[in-house]
Amino acid sequence: MRDVLPVLGRWYAAGVPFGLATVVQVSRSAPRDPGAAMAVGPDEEVVGSVSGGCVEGAVFELAQEVAVGGEARLESFGYSDEDAFAVGLTCGGEITLLVRAVTAERDPGFGAVADSVAAGEPVTVATVADGPAPRGAARP
Repeated sequence: MRDVLPVLGRWYAAGVPFGLATVVQVSRSAPRDPGAAMAVGPDEEVVGSVSGGCVEGAVFELAQEVAVGGEARLESFGYSDEDAFAVGLTCGGEITLLVRAVTAERDPGFGAVADSVAAGEPVTVATVADGPAPRGAARP
């Protein structure tokens, strides 16, 4: 997330909504660990990666939908080791992503979190992935 935060901070400060996909779970072999992020912003600009290229196309579409529609989604993507090898990947695995829209209205603490990270200050953010609270709700 730290690698994409400068761009996300600029989008947020400009009042531009964007779709943010974050890896929340992996099983077996996966190219990126939990916390890896990819965002789709204005003019279809993409920053970050959640899978090293394996599912970025599908995540791009999903992040655009969520940014416009607003409903956060929990989605899993994966390949068996055999299927992965058949399409030219070196390994299989599964990743689960939380994809949510980020706007000043939905996430008023995002700017302060981005500023804290940029300043090297410790910060923790809890984001609802599943359960009775609204999926995607975040609290610093």
